[in-house]
Amino acid sequence: MLSKVRSAALLGIDAYEVTVEVDIHGGVPGFIIVGLPDAAVQESRERVRAAMKNVGLLFPYQKLTLNLAPADIRKEGPAFDLPIAVGLLAASEQIGFDQLDDTLVIGELALDGAIRSINGALSIALFAREAGIHNLILPIQNATEAAVVQGLNVYPVSSLTEVVTFFQDPTSLEPLKCDIEAILQQETPYDIDLSDIKGQEHARRALEIAAAGNHNIILIGPPGSGKTMLARRIPTIMPPLGIEEAIASTRIYSTAGMVDSRSGLITHRPFRSPHHTSSYAALVGGGNIPKPGEISLAHHGVLFLDELPEFRREVLESLRQPLEDGVITISRVHASIEYPATFLLVAGMNPCPCGYHGDTFKACSCNPALIKKYIQRISGPLLDRIDIHIEVPRLKQEELINMKPGEPSKVTRDRVVKARELQNKRFANTKIFANAQMTPKHLREFCVMDDSTRDFMRQACGTLGLSARAFDRVLKLSRTIADLEGQERINVNHAAESIQYRSLDRKIWG
Repeated sequence: MLSKVRSAALLGIDAYEVTVEVDIHGGVPGFIIVGLPDAAVQESRERVRAAMKNVGLLFPYQKLTLNLAPADIRKEGPAFDLPIAVGLLAASEQIGFDQLDDTLVIGELALDGAIRSINGALSIALFAREAGIHNLILPIQNATEAAVVQGLNVYPVSSLTEVVTFFQDPTSLEPLKCDIEAILQQETPYDIDLSDIKGQEHARRALEIAAAGNHNIILIGPPGSGKTMLARRIPTIMPPLGIEEAIASTRIYSTAGMVDSRSGLITHRPFRSPHHTSSYAALVGGGNIPKPGEISLAHHGVLFLDELPEFRREVLESLRQPLEDGVITISRVHASIEYPATFLLVAGMNPCPCGYHGDTFKACSCNPALIKKYIQRISGPLLDRIDIHIEVPRLKQEELINMKPGEPSKVTRDRVVKARELQNKRFANTKIFANAQMTPKHLREFCVMDDSTRDFMRQACGTLGLSARAFDRVLKLSRTIADLEGQERINVNHAAESIQYRSLDRKIWG
């Protein structure tokens, strides 16, 4: 007898349907799996056999042929264990066929019949809804994550016995309901706050502008000046995640197997901080079937690269595509996969190899040529894509001891949220959500300069030798500063402040 069970697999963060076809017929007993299975799928035979026997089900000792369609795409992982078991049970008439066509089944089996978690549950749930499937059976550990998809009956199961009971009596399980808005409203407070930072008012101002317009920023200063403390507090002043952003981030983390089974949803903006020794594959993503890297894991959040010049050249150059396009493309022989990668880049660096050039507390031991060579490890095209360059000097001991805590994150965040609301209205019905993403068309429309501002910008460009891209970045910064002040048009003051955030263009490091 032939049975067909609907299942799914991942390609990037997108799911596609896999039909598990099981045929039982007479002949020499055997179990063959076809359809380009990898080793983990081949081993499903033994897991399924043991699980069925250990829960008291009959494993059919006949000639078994199992096909995973489409047969021209390689199948990976143990997530087909459960649909294979269901297919065998249906083909051997231990369960009925009534629910199979409208149900998608996914899950890994333990030898005792327990069901283990899988990766990519949210993407699979989204695919099931789009395919018109009404029921989804999956491991209980992934249920909350999948249940955020409305219009789909999500049935969490913890054992093969529960699955059999469901197909015999569909009323035996209740679909799990999830209120995604309630989850986002119950956001857990951050453990850190911007008020932890003493002094550094100019740097705090730069962070506020960066968060308000999603502008990339580089912090330049000697060791101990507080660059890392500042960077780690940027998510606390960024706008809360919206529903679409939360789902997009969760899909990536789900694909990587990094979603907390209790909440099932990413509720804080991601903050990723890879070490400067990280490989190209770790940052971009990789594998035979590529998995997301740090660039994608930072989607809708912050990617912090400390000691930026210490990263390998090819790693830094890999940032250019996502910074420009908001996606990262990974090409392999069998497939080319795009992962979303819209993030706020925050970089930290010392002003020279020894770290103390320009420091008032310790003398620098580097000569000008060495300093220039160190700065030039960051290519011009990459530097052009960083809107804000800000110097972070060390504070004096008296300042550290006597200064009062600064403004808390909540106050700064309120101003950032108001500025983002202006941008949301400005860019309604477009894919743009912040000033940093404006195209030349938007610059002409929303960054109109009066004569005095135009004269100032002309003089500044001549003095600093700004590239065309850097000039556009200054205009975008000016637009964000005006938004923070609630101003409809940019003026000379906004442009002057923006120019101050291009310190590396002034070539002050030798």
